[in-house]
Amino acid sequence: MREFARPKVIVSKCLGFAHCRYNALTISDDFVEKLKPHVDFRPVCPEVEIGLGIPREPIRIVAADDEVRLIQPATDVDVTDKMTEFTDSFLDSTGDADGFILKTRSPSCGPKDVKVYPGTGKVMSTSRGTGFFGGAVVKKYPHLAVEDEGRLKNFGIREHFLTRLFAISSFRKVKESRSMKEIVRFHSENKYLLMAYKQETMRVLGRIVANLDKKDIEELIRDYEKYLSEALSEEPKYTSNINVLMHGLGYFSEKISSSEKAFFLDSLDRYREGRIPLSVPLNVLRSFIIRFQENYLMQQTFFEPYPEELLEISDSGKGRNL
Repeated sequence: MREFARPKVIVSKCLGFAHCRYNALTISDDFVEKLKPHVDFRPVCPEVEIGLGIPREPIRIVAADDEVRLIQPATDVDVTDKMTEFTDSFLDSTGDADGFILKTRSPSCGPKDVKVYPGTGKVMSTSRGTGFFGGAVVKKYPHLAVEDEGRLKNFGIREHFLTRLFAISSFRKVKESRSMKEIVRFHSENKYLLMAYKQETMRVLGRIVANLDKKDIEELIRDYEKYLSEALSEEPKYTSNINVLMHGLGYFSEKISSSEKAFFLDSLDRYREGRIPLSVPLNVLRSFIIRFQENYLMQQTFFEPYPEELLEISDSGKGRNL
């Protein structure tokens, strides 16, 4: 079992940390609860931070006269400037955060799919946008793992979020070390993971690590982080995962029996058809790695990108198109 760096995650406080929603309730989220032993959370409620009470009248995003404002319809109070000031101040103080888990569709925290209204009266929403705080997070930190708790109920989105979060956290430790040796180690251990995500960018990262231009360590780290973020920006295609698994199989093609190989290839076919998750063929290959003590593959994060206790195959079936 790998040792993992402990990610630092900023989270909406209403997701199980405090009764701070507009109706004085909290939301118990199973995924957030499961994460608690593995990450360091920093809870925040922007609405409470700008002085709105608990409970409070709801706020909404209003688009009128080519301007978007944050209004409390019941009181006709405009809290746009307070929210913007708090958001700017808070996000400048996040330091070395690795990711965010934000309240879905919240006019303050929602990173996407937030209702936008044409006025403060009894009117239907006319479009969707981002919350004031959540939108600023996405804009300021495109290189971090940012999601809302609603989308994280989707298996693929959740797996991508966790993989990205723990990779970013691991690289943060590399940055803190300012060590060329640690950069080389990180790249070596993540080679298969990067191959699955974006093979072309993996090659760019390899050239950065080779450092033929003799760049100083600070510039090299900046360059590597930029392309690492690009590589992890979208979840890998199933065909890329299969390609990596076939690379791994090459280590054992002369060591395993024909029936073992057939079983593995059959699991790949079922994964390709969408009948089983990636974890099934991946764990078959992991059993070969352990059996034959293949040290190079043991070190590859692709086979355990995040703590195994966080693996949960439940899937809401929603979220991909939001």
